[in-house]
Amino acid sequence: MKAEKTVDHNDALKAALIEGARLIDVRAPVEFTSTQIPGSLNHPILSTEERSEVGTCYKQQGAAAATQLGHQLVSGVVKSERVLAWINAIEQQGASMLFCARGGQRSRIACEWLAEQGYQLPRVEGGYKRIRRLLMAETSLLQPNQLLVLGGSTGVGKTVFLLEDSAFIDLEGLANHRGSAFGASVYPQPAQSSFENSLAIALMQWRDAGPETLLLEDEGRLIGRLQVPPTLQGAMKQAPLVVLEANLETRIEHIYQEYILNQLQAFNKAAGSEGFQRFSEYLVGALSKIHKRLGGDRYRMCEQQMRSALIAHSAGDPEQHKEWISLLLTDYYDPMYSHQLSKKEDRMIFKGDTKAVRGFLAAYRRNQRA
Repeated sequence: MKAEKTVDHNDALKAALIEGARLIDVRAPVEFTSTQIPGSLNHPILSTEERSEVGTCYKQQGAAAATQLGHQLVSGVVKSERVLAWINAIEQQGASMLFCARGGQRSRIACEWLAEQGYQLPRVEGGYKRIRRLLMAETSLLQPNQLLVLGGSTGVGKTVFLLEDSAFIDLEGLANHRGSAFGASVYPQPAQSSFENSLAIALMQWRDAGPETLLLEDEGRLIGRLQVPPTLQGAMKQAPLVVLEANLETRIEHIYQEYILNQLQAFNKAAGSEGFQRFSEYLVGALSKIHKRLGGDRYRMCEQQMRSALIAHSAGDPEQHKEWISLLLTDYYDPMYSHQLSKKEDRMIFKGDTKAVRGFLAAYRRNQRA
């Protein structure tokens, strides 16, 4: 048998993460669900239940007994099935590394079993814990002078603008939330640590590309239930601000497309025949979250318009949603954003429509490179 291969240098690990390498995560499903590395494939050596049994045995009888129990639980057909899953991940999905929680016994045994079948897969020395430390250090390196923050009123199309830029990270995309009361996705947000891991890898990839000034959408402390890392928050609060502008009609249309038509399509895809009902509950529930800030009269008016629009929508006329969208923009979101922007005016270096901001960014980055 060949000597065991390990990934024990940060440069090699960084390179793999930047390239989007597939990593086999042999931790139990409960560990993988709670926190994971983007692109990793969970093919555990021990199931969640088996891990619990082995852990109990370790506490009561020690390491040797726990190891023996682990081999008893994963033997014969069970062992063959798990090794086959790793081989399939290597051959069919291009997996190139393997790791467990701390780079200890589970990953070592997995590599030994693979080697018995002729597969020499390197394991990450230090496991998930080491990868996590590496990624968290990456986030703290970002400086305000490397950033531009993109602001703008609700509905101007900041995310669409961002996704067409040459150097950006979509924080809301990584968090799976649009960052407002109406921003929840059909599918749940990732764990906080998984969000941070994805962000750190995106930063590594940006730096590796020979970074030009990074564009980030202006965000608060939270995106849904997820916190923007404090180091990134600090850098964003000091970075120059560019404000995207659009007229009210354009903004209403954008909200209508994204939060009504596209969101209903997502609910229909996820929930089938119950899609419209769940979509309706999502809208009404989102509005209730800002009840107090809207005030009683405005809330009742907006809720009435929303419910009327949903009835019309169910009958084939979705256009009525634009009435409550207009009310929310002019009476709630715009005054709130104007107040927030007044606190950031000292950082604002440009404002304009999509074409003007595109031109400004191109010139700004040229000057930064010069």
